[in-house]
Amino acid sequence: MKAARLVVLGVALAAGGLAALLAGRGGEKPAPEATKPVTQLETTDILVAKTDIGAGTPVTAQELEWKIWPTASAGPHFIRKSDRPNAIEDLSKSYARAAFVAGEPIQESRLIKAGQAGYMAAILPSGMRAVSTEIKPETGAGGFIIPGDHVDVILYRRDKDSEKGSGTEAHRSETILRNVRVLAVDQTVEDKNGQKTVIGKTATLELSPSQAETLVLAQQIGVVSLALRSVADTAGSASTDDTSARSEINMIRYGVSTTRMTK
Repeated sequence: MKAARLVVLGVALAAGGLAALLAGRGGEKPAPEATKPVTQLETTDILVAKTDIGAGTPVTAQELEWKIWPTASAGPHFIRKSDRPNAIEDLSKSYARAAFVAGEPIQESRLIKAGQAGYMAAILPSGMRAVSTEIKPETGAGGFIIPGDHVDVILYRRDKDSEKGSGTEAHRSETILRNVRVLAVDQTVEDKNGQKTVIGKTATLELSPSQAETLVLAQQIGVVSLALRSVADTAGSASTDDTSARSEINMIRYGVSTTRMTK
């Protein structure tokens, strides 16, 4: 009887110890995993459009800014501040060949500067044409016309209707185009009386297709001169005057003879 009690007591003690061991292990906290080091993302400053920039419009310094960009995503054509810290100032006088949206990286291949091939096409508004006309100091406001000015185009010609009635040579001048923007004026340096003088020999005007035809045909009729307009008098768009000069231009266009009368 005593032996049986001892066996039961031993089994109970063994069970209790096993239970305590298991309970102790269950309360143990798992060992914390080793903290993984955080990889630092490499970045660079690139030039982006601060606001939307339309195609054919001038780019100003206020429309450009530096922005932090992942180095791995910075394309080879992006402009980096580390390479060109003065890029905003360098590119602020360019024109956009194509439009940029706000936040888009600036690519120099999509910009154009004055004097580069394609510059004139870039600054022309949609639907307009660039047409050149020869000028001299006496037909170009004495050389004071510069790009960005607005002018009236005046045609000086023989007045054939008056000549038919009087039999003598007659002349008249008429404004055929008003408020036309000057896109460019070439500059030629000439030596006059020992002094260097800058004189423009050709002016390039911004015209609609029909106005371009009017100017080209007017050059065949008589002498074309440019009259400089006041800055305060340039509001509105360019217009074509409906004058007798326009009628004579149309006569040439449709093949009607306009042979000059002689004395």
